[in-house]
Amino acid sequence: MNNTLGHEYDNSLVSNAFGFMRFPVHFTPWDSDAEWVITGIPFDAATSGRPGSRLGPGAIRQISTNLAWEGCRWPWNFNLRERLNVVDCGDLVYAFGDSQDLTDRLQAHAEKLLASGKRMLTFGGDHYITLPLLRAHAKHFGKMALVHFDAHTDTYSNGAKFDHGTMFHHAPGEGLIDPAHSVQIGIRTEFDKDLGYTVLDAAQVNDRSVDDILQQVKQIVGDLPVYLTFDIDCLDPAHAPGTGTPVIGGLTTDKATKLVRGLQGMNIVGMDLVEVAPGYDQSDLTALAAATLALDMLHVQAVNKG
Repeated sequence: MNNTLGHEYDNSLVSNAFGFMRFPVHFTPWDSDAEWVITGIPFDAATSGRPGSRLGPGAIRQISTNLAWEGCRWPWNFNLRERLNVVDCGDLVYAFGDSQDLTDRLQAHAEKLLASGKRMLTFGGDHYITLPLLRAHAKHFGKMALVHFDAHTDTYSNGAKFDHGTMFHHAPGEGLIDPAHSVQIGIRTEFDKDLGYTVLDAAQVNDRSVDDILQQVKQIVGDLPVYLTFDIDCLDPAHAPGTGTPVIGGLTTDKATKLVRGLQGMNIVGMDLVEVAPGYDQSDLTALAAATLALDMLHVQAVNKG
């Protein structure tokens, strides 16, 4: 599904359209009664590896229909639609090839949604999109903790303004997140160990129990508002081959979903899921993993709502 956010639409013409999980489509979500709004960001100009994640939002939405037929999604014991009001507002449109335009439009879109009382689940696109999202969320919620699932820390300082590996180098310097209260999970590439983040590498995450990891994460985060970002390459390529920078030795889908489900009780104020590149996928494994993780994220919000 692709639309031009910001243009005028007659919603009566798309009353039978649906988005992620067959949630209703609402092209002016700030005027809706939704609590959470899904936005797709078809952008991969900041990619350093294989391109193609701009097609990620469509792939996630399409495969999500395979998850939509159950009223109560296992292992949850309630119907999400009865607890949480979610709409999909389609894909953000920007001047293709203009990374600054994408940055400005995404931040403005997020600020407008947050100012209207909505919260956001955003589908990338490459991981750069998290930086303008953090800027918007920090304006609304103040400095946040980051819970970050990835194969890479994305704290690299290479001088590039638009790069999907530098967001969490820039974010602390801009006062958006507090590294001392932030956790990076699943890392298995080189990184600077002196930046203040708690890094739980993939080897230890795979060896430790889910409960042990979650206890540490919640202790580190404390009472800060939390931004949750999940790069699909946190998963091992056996579980998620469709991504631009795959790294072996990652998490299984079983471990990852248990960790995400265990984030209940945390003050998660924004979420994104990025780096699904369907052109490299096999049997829609990566898109299905992403859709399932996104669905679990929303179930966590429903539980937190009470």
